[in-house]
Formats: sequence, C-alpha cells, structure tokens
Amino acid sequence: MWNLADRLPSPPTLLRIGMVVFVLAWLFGPYELQSAVPIWLPFLIALGLEVHFFVGALRPPPAQRPDRGPQTSDRERYGYDAEELLLVRDEDRELWIPYSGETEEELQELLDDARELPEEEPAQAVVAERVPERRLPLRRFIAGLGLIGALALTFWFVESRTGWNGLDASTRAKATARFSEEASRVAGKPVTIRCDEGGDYVGAVQHADGVAVVGGDLAYLTPERCLDLYRLAFKDEVRSNRTGRALAVLAHEAWHLRGVSDEGTTECYALQTGVELGERLGLSASRARQTMRQQLVENALVSRTSPAYRVPPDCRNGDRLDLNPNLARFP
Repeated sequence: MWNLADRLPSPPTLLRIGMVVFVLAWLFGPYELQSAVPIWLPFLIALGLEVHFFVGALRPPPAQRPDRGPQTSDRERYGYDAEELLLVRDEDRELWIPYSGETEEELQELLDDARELPEEEPAQAVVAERVPERRLPLRRFIAGLGLIGALALTFWFVESRTGWNGLDASTRAKATARFSEEASRVAGKPVTIRCDEGGDYVGAVQHADGVAVVGGDLAYLTPERCLDLYRLAFKDEVRSNRTGRALAVLAHEAWHLRGVSDEGTTECYALQTGVELGERLGLSASRARQTMRQQLVENALVSRTSPAYRVPPDCRNGDRLDLNPNLARFP
C-alpha cells in the first residue's frame, strides 16, 4: 500500500497549483489583496522556486554506503528461520547461507542449493534504465516556465480588457477631467487628478490608493480607484465598499491639495466631504451618507496597520473637526 507521502503532489506541482489560485484570486478577488501584494511578486517567487527545483534536480544524489548485510531478497530466497546468515564467496558471486548450527556437510549441501538459484540481475542494468530520467528536470522546468508565461498572459489580457486600461483614451480623459473638477471644488482651486497607470507613484510603490503634495495642484490615484469612480459617475454602478473607498480617496487627496497635511484630520474631512461628492457623482443622499459612515467605521480597523490615518477623537458630530456643526448628522 502506498504511504501518504507517495500520494501527495510534488513540491513543484503544489507550487504551480498555488500560483494559479493566487493569480485568479488577485484578478477577481477583493481589491485589498491587489493593493497589499503587487502582482509581480508571486511571479518572481514562482520563477525563483522553479530555478531552485531545476538546479536541485540536476545535482547528483548523495552517495550512500552499501549495506553489506543480507538484503530482503536474500532472506526471501534463503528463508527467515535461520538464526543468522553466512556470507560465502563463490568465485565472483556472494552467497548468503542460512546457518543454525548445521554441520560442515549440511552447509555444503546448502551451498550447492544456493549455486543452483538464478543469479540476480546486476544493479548496473537498473541504473542504465534510469539514465533517461535525467531529462525530466529540464522538461519540468520548461513546463513551469510555460505555466508562468500563460498566467502572465492571462493577467495582461484580463487587465487590458476589464480594468482602467481597458477603457479607450478619450473615455479615460473625460473621466479624469470629471475627477479633477470635483477635486477642485473640495480644494477650493483648480487642481488636476491623474490615474497612475504606470504604477510610478501609488499602489505597489507607495502601498497607498492616492498621493498628493500638500498645497499643490496635482494628485495621483491608482487605476483601480479611478475605475471605481468611473463606474459610479458614468455607468451608475455602485460596488459597495469599493465605491465608498474611491470617494474617500478622491476627497482625501483633494484636502491635501487644499493644504491640510495631517493624515487623520484629512481623512476626517474627506469622509464628510465624500457625502456631497458621492451625491454629485450619482449616489442618493441617503446612500452617500451611509457609504461614508461605513468608511468611518472601517477607519478604526484599517488604521491598525496605518495609525497615521486614524481619525482623531474629535472627528464627530458637533466637535472641532465637524465641517457642518449645525447639522445633526455626521458625517
């Protein structure tokens, strides 16, 4: 019966299965995964492991000391009942003779019987048959590279057809113009919003959804956030938390452009401004307020890993950071 180790897939197979699962989860899973792990990282790890497996398979196996004792085949041929087995050299053969106190004549008879048994095939023949297996590491390495290439091609195809980059240039220009118009209202001056399609400023580089110079006139958003804003403003598509987070990020960077530097204060202002911003981009008043309240609740969870973005204690109704103290609702 096979043992459990023989039934489990090999490490390269497990690696490839995990690679496929991760890429599919990254493409179609939550944005939190996309923002936390840059897509090139698993590809780089998979390539490194493939090279490691390939080089390891080419190394010769460690030399093993031969067992000079009687082997299982010897015991099967000569019996198990003997107290011990004697090694007898007969010309160029080695014969194991069971010994349990037999006389010299009885031993000679056992030796004659052993000579009549068919000689085992030399181990060299088995080794010769396994020589072609040395080609297997190269085949497996090529198969691994092929899988990595296929997944990279799948990623490129999906991103180019379904993501922000899948929109034509005129549509993207129209969308960013709308985002810039809304950000200018918040900043109180003309500002420009750009989508960082090359990943040079945000996303995998800064592990943030947006970036802006305090008091400047230019901010960058990740393509994913731009796509969420586009779906809301041009397609009337609301994707729950993703839509709310995109509104909060746009408002957050606009407040930086206005001159607010403290991240916690900026986030507090952004969640309040995000209500009006959401209404202008297509949400109902109640839905916009509900969405920003959800972002306020989630701020306590997200800020555990980014304490600077935690809203201050006075970010509440009627307190110091309330932009509309005359309203009974917050945000």
